[in-house]
Amino acid sequence: MNEDVAQMDYETAVAALQQTVEQLGHGQEDLAESVRAYERGLLLARRCSQLLRDAERRLEVERPAAP
Repeated sequence: MNEDVAQMDYETAVAALQQTVEQLGHGQEDLAESVRAYERGLLLARRCSQLLRDAERRLEVERPAAP
């Protein structure tokens, strides 16, 4: 489970996170399934944050210095 999240691009991770949130919102799973979905959601949210931080760093490096 962790490996597939670590390989996701931003768009895929956001879509999976949205699906997980919807799944949790319905509340039809048993407790164990809900916990697994919550943990996956955390992994997906962290992946999205990581990708956004990486993009910000690349933009800062590429941005020309102010005169």
